[in-house]
Amino acid sequence: MIRKKQQYGFSLIEIFVALAVGLFLFAGVMSIFVGMRTTTGETSDYGELQENGRFAVSLLTDDLLRQSFWGDYSGTLDRASLQAVPDAPTNDCSGDGVNNATFPVAVGHFRALWGDTVTTANIMDCITDARVGSNTLKDYSDVIQIKRVIANPATAFTAGSYYLTTNVNIGTILNGAADATLNNARSWEYQHHVYYVREDSQGSEKVPVLMQGRLVNSSMRFEPIIDGIEIIRFMYGVDTDSDGIVNAFVSADNMTNEDWNNEANRQILAVKVYVLVRNILPDVKYTNTNTYTLGDLDVTFNDNYRRLLFSSTVTLYNAGVDAW
Repeated sequence: MIRKKQQYGFSLIEIFVALAVGLFLFAGVMSIFVGMRTTTGETSDYGELQENGRFAVSLLTDDLLRQSFWGDYSGTLDRASLQAVPDAPTNDCSGDGVNNATFPVAVGHFRALWGDTVTTANIMDCITDARVGSNTLKDYSDVIQIKRVIANPATAFTAGSYYLTTNVNIGTILNGAADATLNNARSWEYQHHVYYVREDSQGSEKVPVLMQGRLVNSSMRFEPIIDGIEIIRFMYGVDTDSDGIVNAFVSADNMTNEDWNNEANRQILAVKVYVLVRNILPDVKYTNTNTYTLGDLDVTFNDNYRRLLFSSTVTLYNAGVDAW
């Protein structure tokens, strides 16, 4: 007769030991998972900040590099150098000064570059919704307007777009067409860009957005182009003694009329661009108490938004140039 070997199960102590080891291993795996998820989230957030900030700086610097570029015309563009100028576009943007709209007029110095610090929502007559900084934080942004022509000569013409036809001596600005009567001339699409920051509502969040105004269908029209741009600020490098060297970088709110006129004795030769970008949504597990320096402005926060500061210095090669 064959006797069956008696089998025994796990004892209660063995079960508890196995459970304890299993829980320990599970806790370790969960800790690694949560850490990797947190790191992935932070990496994604900073990646978004990097992308938005670099795009904003690239857009602003490229526009500034070409400000005051007037095609084949040599010298400073003004009403005396133009045979004809069209009526002002709808919703025209006029900055400070007597000659600071889209097209030159016959009084004062035409300003192809101008800016100001935003202290009111209607900082320009074409803007009613600019983001106004906090008096406590002093987180004021700027508005900037830039006028120029597109770098490449036009080969086709669109109604509602403006074109500067010019030779080295004189030019004409027309809506949707070239001036066929001007000898030895080419045509270039005329540009007037305005940048500022406003706040849009996305759910329960107020999201700062970089706005761009440009000439479309015979009108200055604005559209949001980059989310999360909280502050844009500019420091203008001014040559005060006509030696071709910047003597001081001045914030927009400290620039004078003489500075903006950009005449031979006092020219803007460079611009420092600062862009502060933040995440769209806060992270309750993160507290931001950093101080960010934007030229002569220090801004300290105490909230749950991640931020990155970007800066660039642009040399204005067209300042004081007589010919290209």
